Amino acid sequence: MSDELEHIWSRVQGEISLAVDEPTYHIWLEPLRALELSGNRLLVEAPPHACRWIRDRFGRIIEAGVEAVLGPGTAIELVGAGPAAAGAPRSPNAPSPSLRSPSLRRHARAPVPEIPLATGPLCNPKLTFDQFVIGDCNRLAHAAALAVAEMPAQAYNPLFICGPPGVGKTHLMNSIASLLLSHSPTLTVRCTTGEAFTNEFIGALGTGLTDGFKARFRDIDVLLMDDVQFLERKTKTEEEFFHTFNALHDGGRQIVVTSDRPPRDLQALEDRLRERFEAGLVADMTPPDLPTRIAILRMRVHHDDIELADDGALAVIAERVKSHVRALEGALIRVVAFSSLTGRPITVDLAQEVLDGLYPQPSAPASALRSIGDIQAAACDLFGISPDELLSSSRTPRLAWPRQLAMYLSRELTAESLPAIGRQFGGRDHTTVLHACRRTSARLAEDEEAREAVDKLCGILGSPAP
Repeated sequence: MSDELEHIWSRVQGEISLAVDEPTYHIWLEPLRALELSGNRLLVEAPPHACRWIRDRFGRIIEAGVEAVLGPGTAIELVGAGPAAAGAPRSPNAPSPSLRSPSLRRHARAPVPEIPLATGPLCNPKLTFDQFVIGDCNRLAHAAALAVAEMPAQAYNPLFICGPPGVGKTHLMNSIASLLLSHSPTLTVRCTTGEAFTNEFIGALGTGLTDGFKARFRDIDVLLMDDVQFLERKTKTEEEFFHTFNALHDGGRQIVVTSDRPPRDLQALEDRLRERFEAGLVADMTPPDLPTRIAILRMRVHHDDIELADDGALAVIAERVKSHVRALEGALIRVVAFSSLTGRPITVDLAQEVLDGLYPQPSAPASALRSIGDIQAAACDLFGISPDELLSSSRTPRLAWPRQLAMYLSRELTAESLPAIGRQFGGRDHTTVLHACRRTSARLAEDEEAREAVDKLCGILGSPAP
């Protein structure tokens, strides 16, 4: 590659990297390299096993990056590395490159007749990556699952996803299966759970059909097993899974398992199996934080075409329900059902009324509770500003920081909802309050002066610092 072409392609890569998330860029787009620029034709080389996939999925993104650097009208030709990259373009009748990795291609086979391309309790086509809400609580697990689905047996093998119930582990497993089957229909994907694997193995032992059982779980390309912790204290089943794991992994096939605990906490499993889990990528998931819970509710509202009279109702639900996604969606269904049965619009007041019984406002010691007015007055005294300035629309640093800090303490030291806090800060939206709380939390983590300001305000209010 000439210096000029290398410089051009470096700028193109910079544009492309801004259009996709970091794991996707590193896995798929960073390996691309420019071979030749002739007139308005740019020849780009891609890994041969992924050329077609990159062309189909990222073609427009690559074109946009090239046009941003070279201007519109530049034709991009994507070819696989090897003979096709050095000579003429691929014949239209030639087979397109496959997504299947070299390791999987070595083990290509016709599917076992009794096994569809994907089977088992995980196969829910409605649970896809498009429907998965990404947050700080699940970003690593999502990126790893997407990488595995796009490049099986090459990205992370095995992939071990762990986290408490209801945080989206099964959703990610379904998403992997859906993407694999839509873009790599020749792969044999087996979806199961620890319980289903155990029951099937016990049945095979009882009928003497263990050879068929082994074929169903070993003569495949991808194994997805949910709730692997179910194998604990089941000696024979655990041993069978150990040999199945080895057969698949040694053969270059992809393995993904989930558990409610990380491998080190599965003490009832044999050490040799836990060591194999830890040899791959362990991606943990935690309960969603407030912004992620609100995003989950927004997606559900959009997907189910639910009409909201007040967007703040979602913030109320997200603040009340913190345990897991299933409870969060159940609370939304309850509010929607109540609205439908009574004919009342979905508002903040309705959401609070419906949830008061199941998810009451968190209680706090009387000494710790303060009104928003008390917090606003204390902030004005500490920073030497007037109440009108605190509630104004001015975004100057002199006023923005006291306002954000007061909103943050109003959320931490009172039982008020985000919409209620926003209304008392000049009629602001609940998203503004949420943004202020996030900015303040980030600043407190790294700014000693900010932490001192919180301590002083809490001292004025007679409340412990949050």
